[in-house]
Amino acid sequence: MSNGWKNLAQLEPAGKRCLVRVDFNVPFAPGTQNIIDDSRIVAALPTIENLLEGGASLVVCSHLGRPRGKPSPDLCMAPVRKRFAELLGADVVDCGGPSGPGTVRIASSIEPGQVGMLENLRFDPGEESNDDGFSKGLASLADIYVNDAFGAAHRAHASVVGVTKHLPAYAGLLMEKELEMLGRVLGSHEKPSIALIGGAKVADKIGVISNLLDGVDRVLIGGGMVAAFLRARGMQSGAAQLDEAELETAAALLRGHADKLGLPTDVMVANEFNADAAASAVAVDAVAENELILDIGPATAGTYAEEIGQARTILWNGPMGVAEWEQFSHGTRAVADAVSSNSAAVSVVGGGSTAEVVTRLGLEQKITHVSTGGGASLEFLEGRILPGVAALGG
Repeated sequence: MSNGWKNLAQLEPAGKRCLVRVDFNVPFAPGTQNIIDDSRIVAALPTIENLLEGGASLVVCSHLGRPRGKPSPDLCMAPVRKRFAELLGADVVDCGGPSGPGTVRIASSIEPGQVGMLENLRFDPGEESNDDGFSKGLASLADIYVNDAFGAAHRAHASVVGVTKHLPAYAGLLMEKELEMLGRVLGSHEKPSIALIGGAKVADKIGVISNLLDGVDRVLIGGGMVAAFLRARGMQSGAAQLDEAELETAAALLRGHADKLGLPTDVMVANEFNADAAASAVAVDAVAENELILDIGPATAGTYAEEIGQARTILWNGPMGVAEWEQFSHGTRAVADAVSSNSAAVSVVGGGSTAEVVTRLGLEQKITHVSTGGGASLEFLEGRILPGVAALGG
């Protein structure tokens, strides 16, 4: 056992048919079916290859997008299955479905060493409702179940939770790695430890910040939420729309952990929320009433980079500004460069938009672990129990 769940080291896969839940919810270029980031597929390959080498036959399944319980031509798994086969270097059989007698017939014909793949799980309303009938149907396709979809572990869906009631369940290699690396940040770790938290609103990250403040030495703040902290300190926060609850939350964090919270000393501002807006760097006490804070400033980026360089455990979740716009991306780039340059530290990037930034900059190989989970990473870092992990016995 590892933290309460069974893993692949405890599985004898030879001759077994495995239902493998993966997270192949990959992004496409707008208006096309061209995959622009296949990192989630790549991340699942070690588990797939481990099972195949052990003599198993595989029925792989995933969701894609939000078809809301009915088939959608734009969200079929065909382009994903094609890319999966290319990366695997083997044929991947279209099992159809995700439910019905045809799917059972095709899945049962998969031989040891072969791989089949179901159609989008969310084409059936039973997936998201965790319907027991749909769960039983999935379970009927295999002898054992392997969950390697950390990115879906925060969803109590049939393929994540329900199926575990009907099949022996195991954690895949990626699932284990995600839980180990994110857990290391929250648990015992080498010091000094630092967390970089960005994002638009304090409300979106309050759970993460509060949970981390008890465990790490420093939490450095970036992104749009900077405005709330500045206002809570009695400064001008520009044109940001802030509600009382958000301000009270920021103030409470400052009262309880002022020594641990790192805030910008300068920021990048503009008069409008536009990629081409004129940008300027100003001290945090010089933000004008009509200005929007769209990035941390150069002095802050340097200070943050210095702290990052001294850390031995680093967690980064959330860009420092509007990173998709060139002139407001410099803070995020500075942080990314600093994290990737600190080879002495264990560095964990917490999924979602932060993972996209690291991948876009080509720095993922210099990071200890880039999480494949967006919402799952956030909920785990908040200290919540993920339904998909609990279902494995963890």
